[in-house]
Amino acid sequence: MLGGKNILLGITGGIAAYKTTFLVRLLIKAGANVKVVLTESASSFVSPLTLATLSKNPAVTSFIKEEGCETDWNNHVDLGLWADLMIIAPATANTLSKMANGASDNLLLAVYLSAKCPVFFAPAMDLDMYKHETTKISFNKLKSFGNIMIPATSGELASGLHGEGRMAEPEDIVEFIKEYLSTGLPLKGKRVVITAGPTHEAIDPVRFIGNHSSGLMGFELAKSAANLGAEVVLISGPSNFSIEQDSVTLVNVISAEEMYAAAHEYYEKSDIAICAAAVADYRPKTIASQKIKKTKDDFTIDLVKNKDILKSLGDIKKDQFLVGFALETENELENAKGKLKKKNLDAIILNSLNDQGAGFASKTNKITFIDKNLQIKPFELKTKAEVAVDILNEILIRLDA
Repeated sequence: MLGGKNILLGITGGIAAYKTTFLVRLLIKAGANVKVVLTESASSFVSPLTLATLSKNPAVTSFIKEEGCETDWNNHVDLGLWADLMIIAPATANTLSKMANGASDNLLLAVYLSAKCPVFFAPAMDLDMYKHETTKISFNKLKSFGNIMIPATSGELASGLHGEGRMAEPEDIVEFIKEYLSTGLPLKGKRVVITAGPTHEAIDPVRFIGNHSSGLMGFELAKSAANLGAEVVLISGPSNFSIEQDSVTLVNVISAEEMYAAAHEYYEKSDIAICAAAVADYRPKTIASQKIKKTKDDFTIDLVKNKDILKSLGDIKKDQFLVGFALETENELENAKGKLKKKNLDAIILNSLNDQGAGFASKTNKITFIDKNLQIKPFELKTKAEVAVDILNEILIRLDA
């Protein structure tokens, strides 16, 4: 949900500022790009150097910045426009009052007034300040502006008192924002199973039969589905790609047998299944327990057919929307239509190795989307990230029909 998002974190001068180091780490782990703006007083509670190190971006405190012998300025407008969302945590009573009344006496407030994105604020103050009428007015005014309040919790406060006013914990802030952003997304509440990458069929302990699939198409599909609100299970054969979105569960497999078992384990409770993996059609009949020595000029391996994962899912399909891929080199359209019917699919994605820039080991792909009613929609050559969006949009159109 936060993958690829530009998040601007504003930190004000409260003791809860120490928690923002954990908040930055969680946002980075969720795949976000993070920049930090602090008030001058906030830097007394948490080090800008620490935040800069964690965020991998400068943590700024004032309009003026000095680099060696040169003096420049931090552009509040650029920072505000860069952000996809802004979080102010902790938000002290002082800063909240200034935000509510349009005051702009520091860089953080100027950035807030320049921001065009959703703004979340997490109040943090002592219980009497939290309940004060002027604080309530600030809360209500900010919410009327469209800002989103992350409520404080009850607990032990810096004063030693116990009550409401404690800033929400970093993990709760992240979950609150993810839940807010996912509301209304088209795949919210849906479970999507995706297979990706090649399978490796062992010959002996050091050799295998495989193919050139990198897994990129499946990983991009998983990212796009997660960004649309889905809970995703990504079943991947050996691949160099990784994924860190919290709503994606990565299941690593090696062989076609392992992928078959994993696909059937998660398929029953899925709403959508997309089989983008390049599964080996055959495997060695026997696997040598020791490395096979090079002793003969000729060498023969007896192969047996692997289970057809896609067809086996089509055979037990109930309400799932099942999508397959067809990588063809000749009679492309007719072969894809044949697989669509034979395997009881709702749609099939046709690739042709005759199209330059399509297929394995490429960052681009050129597809034709064919549904079970034989509606055919070709697409131009695009990046695989863009192709993933196109595929999911076509699925959504048919789910809503």
